[in-house]
Amino acid sequence: MFQPDDASLSPVLESLRQARPVLWTRPECRNTGAAPGAHFLMDQVLSAQERFARFAPLLAELFPELAATGGVIESPLLRAEGMQAAIGLAPQAGRLWIKADHALPVAGSIKARGGIHEVLEFAESLALAEGLLQPGDDYRKLAGPKARACFDRYQVAVGSTGNLGLSIGVIASALGFRSAVHMSADAKAWKKARLRARGVQVVEHAGDYEKAVAAGRAQVEADPCGYFVDDERSASLFLGYAAAALHLRVQLAQAGVRVDAEHPLFVYLPCGVGGAPGGIAFGLTQLYGPHVHCFFAEPVQSPCFLARMMAGCGQLPGAPMPPSVYDLGLTNVTEADGLAVPCASELAYAAVGGHLRGVYTVADDTLYADLARLKDSEGLRIEPSAAAGFSGPRQLCGSDAGRAWLQARGLQAHLPRATHLAWTTGGLFVPDEEYDRFLSRGRSLAAGS
Repeated sequence: MFQPDDASLSPVLESLRQARPVLWTRPECRNTGAAPGAHFLMDQVLSAQERFARFAPLLAELFPELAATGGVIESPLLRAEGMQAAIGLAPQAGRLWIKADHALPVAGSIKARGGIHEVLEFAESLALAEGLLQPGDDYRKLAGPKARACFDRYQVAVGSTGNLGLSIGVIASALGFRSAVHMSADAKAWKKARLRARGVQVVEHAGDYEKAVAAGRAQVEADPCGYFVDDERSASLFLGYAAAALHLRVQLAQAGVRVDAEHPLFVYLPCGVGGAPGGIAFGLTQLYGPHVHCFFAEPVQSPCFLARMMAGCGQLPGAPMPPSVYDLGLTNVTEADGLAVPCASELAYAAVGGHLRGVYTVADDTLYADLARLKDSEGLRIEPSAAAGFSGPRQLCGSDAGRAWLQARGLQAHLPRATHLAWTTGGLFVPDEEYDRFLSRGRSLAAGS
């Protein structure tokens, strides 16, 4: 753990080290990583969207729950008046909406976007190389015995605390790949059980997310027919997430929501290693430029992306590069299992670090309280990590740091016409008994707050 001079600690760094909720806004500094576009182009995002479309008929055949959408995996955009009142966001501060990725079919979380995209890209490349597909073919051919026999020669593996593992395991097994998920000790038991029920090999590792990823990567590198989905380094994952921005643009337009200088869009994204929120923030920035303001949300014990952003801006002098939450003296232990990550993805940081507006941290008790508020106000069921977005409007509009940032950016006057979008990330498949425990704890905390 690095030891800065306590006398020179900034208020944000002191709050981080004490595991207290805090909002950090990005200063105008140069050393934040490459700007969006340095590693990715909008054409690549469009290609990811087109890949989803090519596979849609096959997905509808493999997953009955997609029949009604023709194989499209998407989530609704919901106006949340009840939750707006529950979290204390005044009407004159804008309107609260929810992008309900907790309800994404097939995988039940935001990870369905990137995880499914990467496995589809791998399957497509194999099928084209093996002559199983020709350009313009109906991709339902890949459900046939010849394709499945080909895919069965390969193992698709991933390291995960849960939701990414679910998405990879479900789609890989459905296509006929052998699949393995390397999971850290803090992964939820029900997620392991769900994977095993799909025929996915679950490999458990002592230690945290980072150790599970490293172990899985090493095992697959030794297998000539192995393919590792690398959450920390994968461009395909990132682009699968980024494609969400294209559909959200359509949904916002259909809902009559404008995004421009006088109608700012604030987006609050729960963050683990950074790939999913990074991809979405990249896509939205490409579409809306300076009129979208993305903030990442992290647990107080696992603020890996915030640490990386601060280090990039020279605000963690003497810290290792890249920094870990352990360098701050934190435990990386949180009930938000999908967000329990010690080090940020350098790929995500390089892509969006220069345009991310800020990062804030949330206590576990607040996650549970907001989970209960969402159920009681809107009837929506999410898991604790998916509640992280709802602290964003409170931090931005209700804290001194947030109000100062809004004032400095000239956004305060536009708040009555603003859109606040909380991105819920998981919860569809949480077992009833587990969710009931979440809800009971959350209601108790909400009542006492």
